[in-house]
Amino acid sequence: MAKEIEKEKKSVNYIDSIRLARQSSMKRNFSQTFDLIVNLKSIDLKKPENRWNIEVQLPEGRGKEPRMAFFGDNIIEEAKALGYTSFTKTEIEKLAGNKKEIKRLAKEHDIFLAETTLMPLIGKTLGTVLGPRNKLPKPIPPKVRLQPFIEAARKSVRVSLKEAPVIQVPVASESMADEQILRNLEAVYAAVRDRLPKGRQNIRNMLLKLTMGRPVRLEVK
Repeated sequence: MAKEIEKEKKSVNYIDSIRLARQSSMKRNFSQTFDLIVNLKSIDLKKPENRWNIEVQLPEGRGKEPRMAFFGDNIIEEAKALGYTSFTKTEIEKLAGNKKEIKRLAKEHDIFLAETTLMPLIGKTLGTVLGPRNKLPKPIPPKVRLQPFIEAARKSVRVSLKEAPVIQVPVASESMADEQILRNLEAVYAAVRDRLPKGRQNIRNMLLKLTMGRPVRLEVK
């Protein structure tokens, strides 16, 4: 019973932080994103096992439709029929060396999905731009129905730890209810904590902020 009360108390504190983060940003003419920022300590990022990239399912989804694009020859007709930007193998090859166009694609899309057979080509052609932006495509098998993969992508975020001891990941849209944001925030935090070698002991502090707002400190639990 005491543990349940303590958990509820901490959740309420997070709700207070979400509301404070809302108040710290003026209203904009677009739906801002809530970002969770986790600053780490006592972790050696020179060790490969301490660098990782995982997918986390958001219980309440992203709160807004992610901008997706597809790479593949077998899936291109369905992707176009569903209204998504798509590229064939030939079109990917034409992008080689056109860093300005690749950067534009990276800026205009949140998620990329690609047939597994094209992943080596994409890594060679687009990897230097998409990789640092944490936007390398999610591989999907050729000749599959896209809808299940689209639904999964709508409800997931990619969380990565690379050269710097900091993780920043979008957890929700400001259009979502505070309780929905809380559930997403706690899911991402739990995934990060459980992936770190010493769990919460590797976390220096946590912050929550809207795109154009000031960061609000969160309790590390």
